[in-house]
Amino acid sequence: MENFKMVAKTFFGFEEILANELIRLGAQRVEQGTRMVSFYGDQGFMYKANLALRTALKVLKPIKQFKVFNETSLYNGVQSIDWTEFLSVNKSFLIDATIFSENFNHSQFVALKSKDAIVDQFKKKFDDRPNVDKDHPDLRINIHIQNEICTVSLDTSGASLHHRGYRTATNIAPINEVLAAGILILSGWTGQTNFLDPMCGSGTFLVEAAMIACNIPPNINRKEFAFEKWKDWDADLFEKVEESLLKKITDFHYDIFGYDKAPSAVAKAKDNAKNANLEEYIKIEQKNFFETEKEVQGPLHMVFNPPYGERLDIDLERFYREIGDTLKQSYPGTNSWFITGNVEALKFVGLKPSRKIKLFNGKLESRLVKYEMYEGSKRTKFQNRTDND
Repeated sequence: MENFKMVAKTFFGFEEILANELIRLGAQRVEQGTRMVSFYGDQGFMYKANLALRTALKVLKPIKQFKVFNETSLYNGVQSIDWTEFLSVNKSFLIDATIFSENFNHSQFVALKSKDAIVDQFKKKFDDRPNVDKDHPDLRINIHIQNEICTVSLDTSGASLHHRGYRTATNIAPINEVLAAGILILSGWTGQTNFLDPMCGSGTFLVEAAMIACNIPPNINRKEFAFEKWKDWDADLFEKVEESLLKKITDFHYDIFGYDKAPSAVAKAKDNAKNANLEEYIKIEQKNFFETEKEVQGPLHMVFNPPYGERLDIDLERFYREIGDTLKQSYPGTNSWFITGNVEALKFVGLKPSRKIKLFNGKLESRLVKYEMYEGSKRTKFQNRTDND
């Protein structure tokens, strides 16, 4: 099978970890961009990328690139593609457009002109046309205009790849699954210690942490991908790719704990862990983090998404001070990471973060911060190290 170019889209700040994921999977000619990574692979690798990438939102397959200056050049460029190769009159399609260009103001206008070009081509050839379907199209097309360059791609994924298929119940402010997986990878989580999310909500960090620890493909529970409706869909090849990934699943010898003080959140998190077939690794309890202490021996890896005050009404100063006090007093030997969209609130934690990474949670600029809680005092730790040298 021939290799072709693909583009995996991701969140700001995840480009490097997505590139590393692709290299480990066996992608060729991997190049990082902004919120995207380009790479080469064959049809089987396209299936593999959709099943196995944790930090990709979409995998696109570019089919044509041309210059655009106005609506006429856009229309002509889209119409220069032979759409019968990908689409039939009795099938449906949908166009997503993203634009970063002074020549075009509206993504909806670009989508509409591109749709006209495709429909007119079919009408001329067959006196008939495929329909637009916004919910379940047979073909998803992506139009990307950057300055004067228009790239037309087939969307191989369909719905965003954060729709893993396990999360049926969510809380008031659920974290996106791709964002959760990326945060876990940035935090250095590999499954070599016990893990705790002390404010677990609907359990997204817990499930993603278990999947990373066991090397489970993140989209193994997903209902469908866009490429399953393509003319060249190869079910046997997909099955082989799926089987090869399933053979690489490993066991996990620690525990993943989740706490939440809301009974409804605990119930949802348990449901989602069960949906992902991971309840044997995940223990969820109703607890208020501020009234807990570290229950396991040895190192503990902690990752959580505390409320920012955006959607939940809390006393931010008191809340973030309690986070710092609980970590300091009750969680020695813990690497604690959390993401917040309220950068000002971090000063109330009362601890100095050892790392601070800029990310976006939706459109909200956020910080992922790390606090290292040593066994005993930090000074004692370094004195001991010096004495032993």
